[in-house]
Amino acid sequence: MPSTPNALSGRLAIRLLALIALCLLPEPPRPGPDGLLETIRERELLSVHTRNTPTTFYEGREGPTGFEYELMRRFAGRLGVSLTLRADHHIESALAAVREQGDMAAAALPLEPGRPGVIFSRPIIALEPVVVYRRGLPPVEAPASLVGLAIGTIAGAGTGRVLAELKRELPDLEWVDSTEVEVAELLGMVEDGELDAAVLYDHQFRLNRLFFPGVERGFPLGDSLSMTWAFPAEGGLALAEAANRFLAGLRESGELDALVARYFGHDDYLEYVGTRTFLDHVEARLPDYAALFREAARATDFDWKLLAAVSYQESHWDPLATSPTGVRGLMMLTNATAGDLGVDDRLDPAQSIHGGARYLRQLYERLPDSIQGDDRLYMAMAAYNVGLGHLYDARRITETRGGDPDRWRDVRESLPLLQEREWHSQTRYGYARGGEPVLYVRNIRRYHEILSYVERSRRQFPLLDARARDPEPGG
Repeated sequence: MPSTPNALSGRLAIRLLALIALCLLPEPPRPGPDGLLETIRERELLSVHTRNTPTTFYEGREGPTGFEYELMRRFAGRLGVSLTLRADHHIESALAAVREQGDMAAAALPLEPGRPGVIFSRPIIALEPVVVYRRGLPPVEAPASLVGLAIGTIAGAGTGRVLAELKRELPDLEWVDSTEVEVAELLGMVEDGELDAAVLYDHQFRLNRLFFPGVERGFPLGDSLSMTWAFPAEGGLALAEAANRFLAGLRESGELDALVARYFGHDDYLEYVGTRTFLDHVEARLPDYAALFREAARATDFDWKLLAAVSYQESHWDPLATSPTGVRGLMMLTNATAGDLGVDDRLDPAQSIHGGARYLRQLYERLPDSIQGDDRLYMAMAAYNVGLGHLYDARRITETRGGDPDRWRDVRESLPLLQEREWHSQTRYGYARGGEPVLYVRNIRRYHEILSYVERSRRQFPLLDARARDPEPGG
């Protein structure tokens, strides 16, 4: 395999390992050859090696989340034990660690039969390799077009094996793989020109595509692989068999498909809705809730149009909306936040709007006094999306980079860095989909501007309906 060039390693001069644990207990002793499952039940704890990524585990706005985290949490519940995670791994280190300590590895691992020292579970989901490339290059539409390109991939992810198979047909094909990057770094390197193309999995690209508009999807590459879990071979078969029964039950009940749809089936949450569509919703949906937005605005000292814009970004003014991660209602409150705010029914429009407005005000008031004006408002909105802890992490990164942590224009440049291991490994709260709050705030500002225009126009022009339904081209 070609060695990793400076383009891959130079971006990551600082790599500090961070321990992210849900239960800070000492590493449990290893059992005898057949007693791992029994030992787990005796100590009432399942210890898992994982990665801090959007498909595995990270701190979201509603707390710990991620597709594999959800599976791990349910599996621990099925065993009747607590869950502890070590999330400072990449794929190769997770596999190495599970052979020596911990009970299992769940880190978007590709099935690799015959790997020494580990037992793999049954397949969990299919992994579809795909080529992506930098916008502006000639279209990359077939394997032969990869020859001569600077290509990168993640070591141990299984995509390197796909490229190795292709190299048998295309001997001049070259690529680099690295344990030092995750998907966001890889896509950033393609967008920035450090790489021409990359090979990753389709669901990974869909989760990140909005944050990297300079990267195009090319074509599927090779056969599908399988995501799996790994267990230490010396622990016997009992734990792997229990996991297989658990996964088979999820598949048969339809719960696994529901989780896949929940985490990977919604990649358009942050797409900006065009003016015509938005104005249609202003006419058809907003009148049902405008009075509630005005009441909440008076109670919290916000512009009612801003609250309406936040709600539209969150739910498109659908009172029954449910996000991929389980937040619900017009203002998409989490269960925990709703409980703190005294909201009994997140699907009740009045409770949701008033609760969401109070929550935004709480975030606004909790920010340091040094943040003023619109900067304070934009950071409160960003915290509504990504969480206050991740916002504070981004402010610290901003200061480290020589920016002003009290200015939104500087902090919004740092938020996407929370997707990169080089940076999030140094933070308190770890990985976050940091590009998301940047798009989130941008969209809300646009919706707010349109609502302000509509309100001004209604005061000035009795025939606004006709004007609203004939916006300027490209609006």
